[in-house]
Amino acid sequence: MFTKVLKFAAVGAFSVSMAAATVPAMAADSSKPIVIPTHNWSSQVVMAYVIGGIFESMGNNVEYVPADSQAVYEAIRNGDVTISHEVWQSTFGKSFYNAMAKGGVIDAGTHAASTLEELGVPHYVIEKNLCPGLPKWEALKECAEVFATADSGGKGRILEGPQSWHGDLMPNRIKALGLGDKYVVKFAGGADAIWAELASAKKEGRGIITFNWTPNFTDAEGFDFIEFPAYADGCRIVDGGDGKCGSPKGWLKKAANYKFPKTHPAAYTAFTRISFTTTQVGQMAALVDIDKLSHQDAAKKWLADNEAVWKPFTN
Repeated sequence: MFTKVLKFAAVGAFSVSMAAATVPAMAADSSKPIVIPTHNWSSQVVMAYVIGGIFESMGNNVEYVPADSQAVYEAIRNGDVTISHEVWQSTFGKSFYNAMAKGGVIDAGTHAASTLEELGVPHYVIEKNLCPGLPKWEALKECAEVFATADSGGKGRILEGPQSWHGDLMPNRIKALGLGDKYVVKFAGGADAIWAELASAKKEGRGIITFNWTPNFTDAEGFDFIEFPAYADGCRIVDGGDGKCGSPKGWLKKAANYKFPKTHPAAYTAFTRISFTTTQVGQMAALVDIDKLSHQDAAKKWLADNEAVWKPFTN
């Protein structure tokens, strides 16, 4: 079911004018646009324009639409969106497989990058020993005051991503681990709010616990994920468990509408070949979150600097 209405106002064609890198268009591909969704974190948006640029270099038409990161799989199933290029196992795996089970969505392959989505702290928190014992989760029992903020009511604050990403996963975990009296979970409005708070905490040298993920631009500066009890199938409350477990390391997949191989065979073949590494995904995000380029300009720069990476996908 849709949780948000997709906004199908076209953002405009994104062109990559690199004559030397252009691959002749394949006549078998439809002239109808390939619809690529954009979500609310940097690597996903930059990669949308990177992949769109690759498709355009092959002679295809591309459109971009803002889409809810959970509802997008239903949109792909219905044919309103063509692909999803960052399917994170931990957060979106269930929505992805549910859509596949209904029919209309196909697995278009897996990136080389492995993923982890988890709460953690910037490395200086451990380096300065602000909470002795981290990254083991038990350390949180004794240092909640280190992470208190003006809006946390005297408790330690844990900054989660938008609630649409994980629902009540983190509040449930904190309660299950017996930390509910010491910590409060606050939801960020989007990824930008997380990065702004991380930057502020770093400038002030204060403690901060926040949701983060890898691959991401923060890999370069140093970020330590908290070691919660190991994940196992069924350990989360929604799956019948006690909810104490941490997040699993997972895959980063690609999804496509089942008609895509027929309507755009050349583009679909290229899409199945596309496989980005942890470093490459982090570089895409860094161009926006560190270098402050727009998502479109970041994609143009990444494509121009990495022809040796992406051109073989189109052959």
